[in-house]
Amino acid sequence: MNKRLETSEPDGLKMLREPFPAHQISKLCKPYSKESQKGNCKACGGYHGLPAVTLDYVGHAALTDRLLDADPMWNWEPLALGPDGYPVIDGNGGMWIKLTVCGVTRIGYGDAQGKTGGNAMKERIGDALRNAAMRFGAALDLWHKGDLHLDDEPDAKHPPAIKGLSESQIVDHLTAIKDAKNGKELKEAYRHAEESAANDPVALDRFIAAFNEKRASASAATSNASQA
Repeated sequence: MNKRLETSEPDGLKMLREPFPAHQISKLCKPYSKESQKGNCKACGGYHGLPAVTLDYVGHAALTDRLLDADPMWNWEPLALGPDGYPVIDGNGGMWIKLTVCGVTRIGYGDAQGKTGGNAMKERIGDALRNAAMRFGAALDLWHKGDLHLDDEPDAKHPPAIKGLSESQIVDHLTAIKDAKNGKELKEAYRHAEESAANDPVALDRFIAAFNEKRASASAATSNASQA
């Protein structure tokens, strides 16, 4: 059971910046290529193009829970209403909103992520809330790929430690390389793996080994097929 805290305005805003626990972080998989063949994804349980990169994000329910903890009276409203009284949707299918927490208001933007009908509006609202909450610092560590709090001029005697990839991130990339259906997908999967391992030489060595193994396996399969 979550422990609710009674907070003042400053404490409520500070609470928004607290990291989300692991059980409130969801997985979103995005295919490396629009041309990738679709299949059942083991990482997120969805059906989409594979291989895919796995991204962490905070869903609508977890964000709402955090907003309520920070300020039970939090509120959002569209930035503009049309003549019909409904929120204005721009030419890109997106919507601007104002999110108010602890008396502070900030702007956010959300789009429908390709959805249509009633689901499109719900997606816009959830996306806009996440975007606006990020302006308050909510889940900021998930939006940023690097380290937000490294010193601009680190102490030469005590340089900051280089943060390597987690084992789950490494496994995701290794799986993408292994599951590549053709040469194009293999190169794309390796390129993403190589970029992510820029500061992790140990992980990079594993990616190189997996790439070479996959390429050798593909060459052997092609050779055997031609001899058959």
